[in-house]
Amino acid sequence: MSVISGTCYVSNNSGNMEWYTPSNIVELARQVMGGIDLDPASTPSANGIVKADKFYTVEDDGLKHPWYGRVWLNPPYKQPLVRRFTEAAIQKYRAGEIAQAIILVNNGTETRSLQGLFKAASAVCFPKGRIRFLDTDGNPVKTPLQGQAVFYFGHSVSHFIGVFSDLGAALPLTAHE
Repeated sequence: MSVISGTCYVSNNSGNMEWYTPSNIVELARQVMGGIDLDPASTPSANGIVKADKFYTVEDDGLKHPWYGRVWLNPPYKQPLVRRFTEAAIQKYRAGEIAQAIILVNNGTETRSLQGLFKAASAVCFPKGRIRFLDTDGNPVKTPLQGQAVFYFGHSVSHFIGVFSDLGAALPLTAHE
């Protein structure tokens, strides 16, 4: 475990669950899917970057509304919300409610959420470095404590790999349930 100034590094987690995705990552998702129809876990500020046709806020509770089309998901970074949103995406993709989805989460491979994504997604990208998310004012925040993974659900696996390969290792996933 890393130590910085005598303090356990992980204990310095901000506890903030609002981490907005930088535009370069969202642009890659838009390029793969041809657009973004829905962001089920967003804010008006975040949607200024995502530019989804429709988005749900915490007040709307995106888990209680229909999902459709091409979905972008950077879920709230708090349990059990991460798990609930990723499980909803998996279920809705399998049910044919959504055509494609790109999901950005921390790369904690031991978590139930990531294990479920590995089993259900079509492809994954592990960025070369940690993504510098944006705060609620659109300013880059300090480098996060852990790395991230970008999961793709859909039939354009080769296109996803080609587009995301500059970001990091992009791999097809074949171990579907």
